[in-house]
Amino acid sequence: MANVSVYNMEGKEVDKIELSDAVFGVEVNEHLVHMAVVAQLANKRQGTQKAKTRSEVSGGGRKPWRQKGTGHARQGSTRAPQWTGGGVVFAPTPRDYTIRLNKKEKRLALKSVLTNCVNENKFIVLDELKFDEIKTKKMQAVLDALNVSKALIVLNENDANVVKSARNIANVQTALTNTINVYDILKYNTVVVTKAAVATIEEVYA
Repeated sequence: MANVSVYNMEGKEVDKIELSDAVFGVEVNEHLVHMAVVAQLANKRQGTQKAKTRSEVSGGGRKPWRQKGTGHARQGSTRAPQWTGGGVVFAPTPRDYTIRLNKKEKRLALKSVLTNCVNENKFIVLDELKFDEIKTKKMQAVLDALNVSKALIVLNENDANVVKSARNIANVQTALTNTINVYDILKYNTVVVTKAAVATIEEVYA
């Protein structure tokens, strides 16, 4: 089991905890992590793009001029792609970009990135993170004390004061234990987790 330090909001080490190998000590599966990121980004796509082909554009039922003898190139319809207002060649149509991973793949991908964070010392545990008021300056002070700039803050419960205090800080995002995902963990340089959140993650994913 990996031992990590637990810090308080002033950045001082106050304790040490052992992380479960079932969650934070697995073999990192880079291929599965890549699949999880691709799936998450693909599933965000709406797939609503649409343009009309020549068969869908209104008008153009009549041949614009006779086939021969006019000096013009032969034309069958004013809705052909070369005409202004004509249809689009190989027009995009609505489609579903969804990529599905099964439950085991999602869990292993998440445990792989969490393990990688611990191995690379990008995983910081706080004994608690609570504010009496919404104050961005207080949140910035905590991050400065931890020497963290670009961070994902994982909370065990939704704390409006903490979430709103972090909202206006660039490159900082808050998440709950049930909303963490592979893409967000990889996106930020450091994952800051409360001690209670670590216990919940181990309980759910072990």
